[in-house]
Amino acid sequence: MKNLNFKVDENKCIHCGLCIKDCLSNVLEKNSNDIPEAKNPNRCIGCQHCMAICPVGAVSVFDKDPAACDNIYVQNPDMILNLIKARRSNRQYKNENIEQEKMQKLKDMLPYTPTGCNYHKLHFSFIDDVEVMNEFRTYTNNKIINALTKKPIKAVVEKFSYYTNLFLKGEDIIFRGAPHLIVVSNSVKAPCAKEDAIIALSYFEMYAQSLGIGTCWCGYAHIALKIFPELCHFLDIPDGYTPEGVMLFGPKAVNYQRTVQPQQVSVVSAKKGDIEKLGAFKSIKRYFWNFIR
Repeated sequence: MKNLNFKVDENKCIHCGLCIKDCLSNVLEKNSNDIPEAKNPNRCIGCQHCMAICPVGAVSVFDKDPAACDNIYVQNPDMILNLIKARRSNRQYKNENIEQEKMQKLKDMLPYTPTGCNYHKLHFSFIDDVEVMNEFRTYTNNKIINALTKKPIKAVVEKFSYYTNLFLKGEDIIFRGAPHLIVVSNSVKAPCAKEDAIIALSYFEMYAQSLGIGTCWCGYAHIALKIFPELCHFLDIPDGYTPEGVMLFGPKAVNYQRTVQPQQVSVVSAKKGDIEKLGAFKSIKRYFWNFIR
């Protein structure tokens, strides 16, 4: 990692060694004065844990000022759980822009989304104006209608006949009338390209819902981006990047009044002494289930 510029304010440093202990890549070591130094800067992955963990704000890295960081305060776990329970996929929106202040808050949050191997190279494309969204919606829907009416496509879409018929009747099956859209793209070199995008959209969704903004994951739009390259060009997705996820969002036309009661999921707890060597048949079967996708 170039330009690490790791610095310690020796007047503040209390020699606790927390920054050294928390460094995943073993970049830091104490010098003869008991002050942390970046002895192996090329190992740094840029996580900034050293600055975040310092109890007195003595550590600076990448020219970041620790005084400019937000303090971390205790969250209300019941309110966070309620937000998770209350999350709904919104498919009814007002045909209007969200407030500019809220839009900016959503954009400002995105750099904080975690990525695999700290590979922060995500690209976010927004449609943040309803008129632009309507143009995008009309073009995409017309392209799909044209494709659905061609004979080679008909056999493929038969099993989706219900949605196809609605689509051909003019219903906005893909975009659900949403005034806004976000696309997350990732570098083809990213070690966790799809996972990074899913994490980013999950963070985006929960924050948007906390702001009273409706959201909906949009797999059909993702497919459209894959098969109509001009849409990627329109959204300024750069070369070397692949669109990995799409989410609709905007002012909600409806408000849900209560949480739902979901089906129970399977939850187990491992027990001590349960690890054992499997026979050939069980091992092969497990490999099959592990890699069938």
